[in-house]
Amino acid sequence: MLRRILHELKAHAPFTAIGAVTGIIIMVVILITDVPASVSEAIFYTLHPLHVVLSALVTTAIYIRYSRGRLWAAVLIGYLGSVGIATLSDAVIPYLEGTAFNISLGFHLPFIETEAFPYLGVPKWVVINAAAAIGIAIGYWKQVTKIPHTGHVLLSTWASLFYFTAFGTASWVPLLPLIFVFLFLAVWIPCCLSDVVFPLLFIRKVADGQDMPYTSHHH
Repeated sequence: MLRRILHELKAHAPFTAIGAVTGIIIMVVILITDVPASVSEAIFYTLHPLHVVLSALVTTAIYIRYSRGRLWAAVLIGYLGSVGIATLSDAVIPYLEGTAFNISLGFHLPFIETEAFPYLGVPKWVVINAAAAIGIAIGYWKQVTKIPHTGHVLLSTWASLFYFTAFGTASWVPLLPLIFVFLFLAVWIPCCLSDVVFPLLFIRKVADGQDMPYTSHHH
């Protein structure tokens, strides 16, 4: 398993670095155009559920394809691997990174928040958990795994970025090199773990003699 984790980390690094570069470009645009925090918040709450859907879909599909496990196990693994790790990547790690360097950031856990979701009006926890349910359902019935890593990496990177600009207050320009590092770390390990390594932890024996997957460029 250690060898697999190291392989995944290596495979994800170039995509994650590219994603972090795009995040810096977006942040520069936000700073130049003086985009309000409310807009960043709305974008964050668009990207985060999409990230949850994609992560739940792939995590569930990998588990079902390579284990033929039970429905309850697929639901639990798909939920923890998406809501748990997407929350870690998009919100918890950016918050910890920011506060470690005295950046004023609000702390948010969207999957349990009762406040109204931007532009929808329903509680945030309903939207996030519904996103996980949709991803789990698709992954269970279709086992769709050939999804480019770039899609997942970019969603996660941009969600982490808009967490900073939505809930943070700082002089961002001098911090741009640090933000690049923040975005890279917030995405690199969680994305690597959630899609393949996490579901494989629960597979005792690969079904039908299949080889366990390495992601390389696609799930």
